[in-house]
Amino acid sequence: MSSAPPAVVMGCSAGGMGALRTVLGGLSSNFPRAVVVVCHTGSEDVTTFCELLELASALPVREARERQSMAPGVVHMAPSGYHLLLERGGRFSLSVDERVSFARPAIDVLFETAASACGKDLIGVVMTGANNDGAAGLRAIRRRGGVAIVQDPLDAQASAMPQAAIETAGADHVVPLEGIAPLLNRLCP
Repeated sequence: MSSAPPAVVMGCSAGGMGALRTVLGGLSSNFPRAVVVVCHTGSEDVTTFCELLELASALPVREARERQSMAPGVVHMAPSGYHLLLERGGRFSLSVDERVSFARPAIDVLFETAASACGKDLIGVVMTGANNDGAAGLRAIRRRGGVAIVQDPLDAQASAMPQAAIETAGADHVVPLEGIAPLLNRLCP
């Protein structure tokens, strides 16, 4: 099976709605990569979350579905209550396996499977959050040659997640929230 197409994976938790509105709102309307997001919303239904994010984004925001292929220029949100995995070839699969870092969906699960599927054609972004989810996954992305972007912990509403990512995985870029979308636009022309 072939590798997945180039993608951007993002993870956030506490303060995630505001962070995602800022980042997605700054991506160009012709952004060439699929964007796949895990946010610990605590909600049973991600549909309203997608609708609210779409108001701020030039890109469509959709809930990821089982066996669906990721699409360039579309933001795919992990559904509530399921881990979101990316398979080689760029298709999603869903899992109800045990929680990881107290969360399902877990950022680490998406990041680790995406690293395996995309290799060096993956950019991982860790933003605000109150636990360490995403740190191990970001390390997997960097080990496969992908790029790691972390929100500056001093700029984050909740600094634990970006701080854990830096300590565990390091980062290619540590930037304030407002700098993430412009950086992605430059990295993905």
